[in-house]
Amino acid sequence: MKTRIAIQGVKASFHEEAAYKYFGEEIETIECESFKKTCEMLKQGKADYVVMAIENSIAGSILPNYNLLRDYRFHIIGEVHLNIQQNLLVLPGVKLTDIKFVESHPIAIRQCDEFLSDFTDWTVKEGMDTAACAKNIADNKLKNTAAIASTMAAKLYGLEILEKRIETNKKNATRFLILANEVVEQKNANKASLSFQTGNAVGALANVLQCFAEQNVNLSKIQSMPVVGKRNEYDFYVDVEWKKQSDYDAAIRKVLKHTVNFNIMGEYIKNEKV
Repeated sequence: MKTRIAIQGVKASFHEEAAYKYFGEEIETIECESFKKTCEMLKQGKADYVVMAIENSIAGSILPNYNLLRDYRFHIIGEVHLNIQQNLLVLPGVKLTDIKFVESHPIAIRQCDEFLSDFTDWTVKEGMDTAACAKNIADNKLKNTAAIASTMAAKLYGLEILEKRIETNKKNATRFLILANEVVEQKNANKASLSFQTGNAVGALANVLQCFAEQNVNLSKIQSMPVVGKRNEYDFYVDVEWKKQSDYDAAIRKVLKHTVNFNIMGEYIKNEKV
């Protein structure tokens, strides 16, 4: 039986591309209309893993997904980076002058701001997913609409690429997390995602960060999210990397003394390749 991967969006979305990159081609992707739905599929055992975008090098962190990580408490077992190349897709034969509407995912739209600013008469509409917008054009034979999506989406839905690489920044990458219901032991793990809260005293967070620095553990990301219903209280999400397991273990022992609600969300192998 094929491994089942829940993805937000439809076939040929960047989530599906990320799933193939991490798991290989022999998988079954389960299309979901929202990130919450992907989590429900995993929780109910209808999927084996979830592939979830967590940050983009241009648009930044995808904050609602941190809330899902907190609420569902899945285990992060890996990560994958994908170079995101956006293209303007249309039905075969449609010209730039025919376009009145452009549809895509809000983050994809933001990634192409500069290109879109040259076409002030176009109406830009936000959709659920890049590939879903491409599929919509193909299904409904929309001759006045373009989608911003991948070359994979163009191929799958029989669309033409009118303009290639329309993203503003060519070093546009998205980081995806691989989520599982159970902890998967990772030999040679060298990266971890942690969450915790600190007291409200002066220097409380600095003390925690100092514990990592003292043990030669690199902090590659820090994100704060307000604790729901509590003023001035924050959950901190950090990603750390290390070369020696013993340094990481010592840092964790120290950090435990300075934090509350400390949680190791996952220990996994850092993915370097974009």
